[in-house]
Amino acid sequence: MITKEIKTALFADYFQFYIQDEKVDGNLSDSWTQEAVDRLLAAGPGTIRIGTVRNMDVPVTIKLFDQEPELVKELEGVAQINECDITTPSGKLVVAGCTDYLPDAKRIDVSKGIYRARIYYGNMDKISEDGLDGDDYYEIHLWPTKEETDIKVVRSKNASA
Repeated sequence: MITKEIKTALFADYFQFYIQDEKVDGNLSDSWTQEAVDRLLAAGPGTIRIGTVRNMDVPVTIKLFDQEPELVKELEGVAQINECDITTPSGKLVVAGCTDYLPDAKRIDVSKGIYRARIYYGNMDKISEDGLDGDDYYEIHLWPTKEETDIKVVRSKNASA
């Protein structure tokens, strides 16, 4: 069951935005390996960096669940789905664009602990030729979990049809 839903637009400067615990440094500059770039996701202790296909304002929806939700297969135009964990020692998640001013960024109250995140990347192929406009969107489902697991690519945009 959904316990909270947040819809926002974030400036995806450097083709990314992030979700991180309020008390975590969140520097993942060394984590953007070629593998992370290909999957559009870098993660580290208390932080998730989500890659985008545009470096403009992008629509982002975050849904909090009380337990693992079913995998949504009918979201329009979803070509990529990733999963990873985020620890929340402070009980506050920050949602921001890569170059946003952290003190002004949106906060989400959560329980302290470990959350699993499932990231849906939608309409990645609906971008203008100049890369400024598009119908791409990013939806993140978060739910509490008891143990950390590895990053998982559930569906890859690079998989052959």
